[in-house]
Amino acid sequence: MALLWATAASSLPSAAALRCALAAGGKHADRLLSDLRGASANDPSAADRLIRKFLAASSKSAALNALSSFLSLSSPVALPLYERISEASWFSWKPKLAAGVVALLEKQGRCAEAETLTLDAVSRSKTHRDLALFYCDLIESFSEQGLVQPVLETYARLREVPFAGRRPYESMIKALCLMGMPGEAEAKLKEMASSGCKPSAFEFRSVIQSYGRSGLFSEMRRVVGSMEDAGLPIDTVCVNVVLSCYGHHGELPEMASWMRKMRERGIGLSIRTFNCVLNSCPRVVSIASDAGSLPLSMEELLQKLENESSSRTEALLVQELTSSSVVAGILEWSSSGSKLDLHGLHVAASYIILLKWMQELRRRFREEDVIPLEISVICGSGKHSERRGRSPIKELVSEMMFRTSSPMRIDTKNHGRFAARGKAVREWMC
Repeated sequence: MALLWATAASSLPSAAALRCALAAGGKHADRLLSDLRGASANDPSAADRLIRKFLAASSKSAALNALSSFLSLSSPVALPLYERISEASWFSWKPKLAAGVVALLEKQGRCAEAETLTLDAVSRSKTHRDLALFYCDLIESFSEQGLVQPVLETYARLREVPFAGRRPYESMIKALCLMGMPGEAEAKLKEMASSGCKPSAFEFRSVIQSYGRSGLFSEMRRVVGSMEDAGLPIDTVCVNVVLSCYGHHGELPEMASWMRKMRERGIGLSIRTFNCVLNSCPRVVSIASDAGSLPLSMEELLQKLENESSSRTEALLVQELTSSSVVAGILEWSSSGSKLDLHGLHVAASYIILLKWMQELRRRFREEDVIPLEISVICGSGKHSERRGRSPIKELVSEMMFRTSSPMRIDTKNHGRFAARGKAVREWMC
């Protein structure tokens, strides 16, 4: 344990990253994070006591969720935590968990320990199927750590196991895509199809994303066509994958063109689309981050973007987004109440949604007889923000409500909620 903690203490991930990842582990996992960051690398026994205390205060699911989160972040803390969890009376060996630990050991150059744990897992496999599935887990874990050679070596072992099915293809395609090898992944996709196992939309989307992230857009579009030829329709999820790839490389004109084509084909957008597209718009992000001077109407924002030659494409993207039915879909509306929930939205997307929300409220008040008893906007109180208790979206909503003289105020019983009577909002809007 001393050696494990000496390695771990100097390379803990950031508090913000771990806080988000450890949300599933609950308050005990969050407390463990804080305590470990304050522990001295020269006193591994203190760290061991903290881990034991955490396990004593946590349920089985909370402990395993915390361990999985540490593993996903490649945190060396995962190794001493795994060692203590494996000693618990409730612990039952899981191949996927073991594969994650093997990959982390390999990542740290502790190859002998990784091989010992691998051989232990092999000895626990009672059937060819068990062994094949462990190798699949191992391939995926190695690829998440960016370890190309161990992936290829494990796949060679997997091919020697008499096991037929989809999983080996799925794992290898996923691994190759994660490691930025789209050409090899596409070849494996074709091999999968020729073997009689029909690739799913997930495998196609993985290859599409890998090509797109590599900036190989013609290949990306070709695989989109192959996906359609295979009888798998292009849906909102696939659209978001393509848009994220264009956005990753700042290809805003291509993004606008793709969105226009998808609208013409009747493919809907989603909250994820708003986040993906608007996070790729540097001018919109800049405007939304300056709550004290941002435009307070959609018309004013679009005019501001169109007046700047460098951001005219961003204006087109905002128009494409706001012409969709996403806002109407997330806006609850009835005589008893109306609610707009901004959970899941990033700051720039929240800003655009709020502007569209104002437009939508005006339209409904003018065209419909319904006046909700109460109207509310849910923005959260910042529990999962990088700085706990500080919600950038709440600050955005607060500033917009203040500058527009809105009657909506923070709910005294729920600090992540703005609310007002429907009649007061109607008078404000109209």
